[in-house]
Amino acid sequence: MDTPSDQHAYPDHWEADVVLRDGGTARIRPITADDADRLVSFYEQVSDESKYYRFFAPYPRLSAKDVRRFTRHDHVDRVGLAATVGGEFIATVRYDRVDDRGMPASAPADEAEVAFLVQDAHQGRGVASALLEHLAAVARERGIRRFTADVLPANTKMIKVFTDAGYQQKRSFEDGVVHLEFGLEPTDRSLAVQHAREQRAEARSVQRLLAPGSVAVVGVGRALGGVGRSILRNILAAGFTGPVYAVNQGFPAVGGTVEGVRAHRSVRDIAEPVDLAVVAVPAERVPEAVAECGEHGVQGLVVISAGYAEQGAEGRERQRALIRQARSYGMRVIGPNAFGVINTTPGKRLNASLAPELPVPGRVGLFTQSGAIGIALLSALHRDGGGADGVHNPAGVSTFVSAGNRADVSGNDVMQYWYDDPHTDVALMYLETIGNPRKFTRLARRTAVAKPLVVVQGARHSGITPTGHPAPVTRLPYATVSALLRQAGVIRVDTVTELVDVGLLLAGQPLPAGPRVAILGNSESLGLLSYDACLSEGLRPLPPRDLTTDATPEDFRTALAATLADDGCDAVVVTAIPWVDADGVPERPHGEALGAALRTAHATAPGKPVVVVHVELGGLAEALSAAAGTGPGSPATQRGPAPSPAAPAPGEAPPAPRARRIPAYPAAERAVRALGEAVRYAQWRREAQRPGGVPEYEDIDERGAAADITRLLAADAPREEGVVPRAHGLGADDTRALLARYGIDVRPTLPAPDPDAAVRAAADLGYPVALKTTAPHLRHRADLGGVRLDLADEAQLRQAYAELTGLFGSPAELRPVVQPMAPRGVDTVVRTVIDPAAGAVLTFGLAGAPSELLGDTAHRLIPVTDRDATAMVRSIRSAPLLFGWRGSAPVDTPALEELLQRVSRLVDDHPEVVDVQLEPVVVAPRGVSVLGASVRLAPPPARDDLGPRTLPAY
Repeated sequence: MDTPSDQHAYPDHWEADVVLRDGGTARIRPITADDADRLVSFYEQVSDESKYYRFFAPYPRLSAKDVRRFTRHDHVDRVGLAATVGGEFIATVRYDRVDDRGMPASAPADEAEVAFLVQDAHQGRGVASALLEHLAAVARERGIRRFTADVLPANTKMIKVFTDAGYQQKRSFEDGVVHLEFGLEPTDRSLAVQHAREQRAEARSVQRLLAPGSVAVVGVGRALGGVGRSILRNILAAGFTGPVYAVNQGFPAVGGTVEGVRAHRSVRDIAEPVDLAVVAVPAERVPEAVAECGEHGVQGLVVISAGYAEQGAEGRERQRALIRQARSYGMRVIGPNAFGVINTTPGKRLNASLAPELPVPGRVGLFTQSGAIGIALLSALHRDGGGADGVHNPAGVSTFVSAGNRADVSGNDVMQYWYDDPHTDVALMYLETIGNPRKFTRLARRTAVAKPLVVVQGARHSGITPTGHPAPVTRLPYATVSALLRQAGVIRVDTVTELVDVGLLLAGQPLPAGPRVAILGNSESLGLLSYDACLSEGLRPLPPRDLTTDATPEDFRTALAATLADDGCDAVVVTAIPWVDADGVPERPHGEALGAALRTAHATAPGKPVVVVHVELGGLAEALSAAAGTGPGSPATQRGPAPSPAAPAPGEAPPAPRARRIPAYPAAERAVRALGEAVRYAQWRREAQRPGGVPEYEDIDERGAAADITRLLAADAPREEGVVPRAHGLGADDTRALLARYGIDVRPTLPAPDPDAAVRAAADLGYPVALKTTAPHLRHRADLGGVRLDLADEAQLRQAYAELTGLFGSPAELRPVVQPMAPRGVDTVVRTVIDPAAGAVLTFGLAGAPSELLGDTAHRLIPVTDRDATAMVRSIRSAPLLFGWRGSAPVDTPALEELLQRVSRLVDDHPEVVDVQLEPVVVAPRGVSVLGASVRLAPPPARDDLGPRTLPAY
């Protein structure tokens, strides 16, 4: 008997947009009774072979009973999902809950049969894999733990969908059918598969926007000027290698041209395929343009048009409608309110932006959420990167994306593209919001292992989110987000100038092997400034070598070559000022000669980075930028030491050494800051090659903790239907019991509402004891006198009780407690927080003023590895207090690190644990003592990285 689909509320949270393997998009949603006609139409377009594979017999058409069965679901025991493009089905998947005999069942049965059907025209696009991810998430939500499927042996594509998913599975063969069974709990392999598919799909979707085969500009004015006409001219001037079309409703019906290209009244009138459409029409006309593009099969849009979320509530709704409409046709969108995109690779030469000329080609990728900052970055790289127009320079631009309101394509998507883009060696990003720090840090960590990622974040202190940028709001302070980015290998800088400075160094120089910096030049003052700057950056400068103001370019070459040959340095800072002749007149024409001399010296040891600090030396920056290497594997672009050149053939002269581009800076502080970031990034990369692990502790009782959490949540669940349960704190006994499941012992605390109760508590706990107030205004404030320690007997305890109540108020106000004394040590605090955007974060610091007043805390994303825990303890500024500062006894940091990892495991294993506070944690010379603890529970929050792939919802 069919279950009416309205028996359970429609699960609209199952709706999602996804990126498919080829870069297109599809919408996944539950199938309802209103989809009967769509289902019939979809089935008619499926081949007989695919129908046979689905039903194991010829099945030319669906009966009315079939249609009813496949469109009526209870969304619990019987679930159907469809993938749609343009509102029409392209694939379906369903599950039916069954018991251990394979018969229809309800909960608590936790197994379901699953079956797919994908339209032949859309097979190979990854539709079935995406549907399986989403159906598995739905099933887990409904208490199903296993899927089973029967597949014909010849249906190899569907067998591959199941076997490649990464779940633990069993396979058997009986009666000519392959029987598959697999659990639905995410595994390391299933998550790895999911993330790899996500990367390929999102990278491909960006590639379709940056490397199209053909481009149409919608909104090209008939007269000179205007945004659309300017973009068309920029595309043509850059030498785009594919067909270009101009579109405007006011053009003649046939035969017109604009700027030498064919003009059309509508995208529909273009006879050839169009890969990319640049939309530059008023906002009210954009929906019509999007519909034309979608119906013509355009793959992606760059929407230059303004008038969206940056203009308030009405614009935000217009922006949502734009993205929904574009995705319904399978198109991704850069913008709206975008500055445009650029791709300088020789095979494309695309300048679909408002930039009047194509930047110098190079190895630097740029992403910005601001058009104005995009202009500034392009200008700075063009100016400071040196090199003649059109000549490949490592510090030039490979690709540029200015995303405007970032309504669809975001920095995460572009990072996925850069990850394996052979034309990009360094990625620079200007971000005004990080909508999903959890995903961003995951992608950044993987990208940073392969190539440097430099980020500057705007509006980080104002608390104001740009109105056009949709993003989940993070509750984490900027300092915490910054720490998480550095944990992921991101080179985080504070200004756009630093962004360019660091990018120039990384694009043209190798990574330093360590922090030892040699300094040489013809200015003693610049040398001393460079030395001080190195100390400020945590580098290890060698004493500056003064070549005196009489030094010639040849003197510089000799000194630099000798310094680079010295194994005692890892990098060199060269300082240079203008020469002064015998009459005291500055000589300026030596910039080119000095640049050539420095490049020649650097070519003898290209594995060490060199930076130059110069003052008013005309032509020096340009001369230093004239590096020989241009290709991906050339010395100018390698990310490590240059390979040894091949030996010359007999009778041939040895090849001339090839120099890297040497960056030049007008101030010592800028050069050394860039060098310091390179040193820290190189150290992170070396450590990333030896990743830590999450320890397994034999005494952890994960199942017992899960049972406790289930019981405690059930006891506090709201009785009224429809009331959303909220997080609630556990009592002291439940807190101690739950933490004990993970080997975290909390010192017992007994209430002392009167002196006699305090004496009884001390007798139970054993002397010596501590008497503490727990009133909110005195809690954890030993400096206010609300704590009495080392009370050895009843007399001392009663006296302390009288003093506290006499000074601060009645016992009812103070809420005194008695606790056994812990060994003396350093007071610390361990906390966790669940951020809606970043996920679970572990925080550590010293208790009191260091963490609360000075913000001296360390942060890591959970789960925390052993290497993370070690780094956390040592990364705070007050860490010397833990290691024997001023002759004090060092404390037991290994025990502290173990505590951090146990707390991390608790929160990672049980997402219902939304808050843990351990304060104070006394770290003694031997062992740790947790004196105070609190835990809050809530129904498990959504965890994006364990769920199926989705695009941001609209």
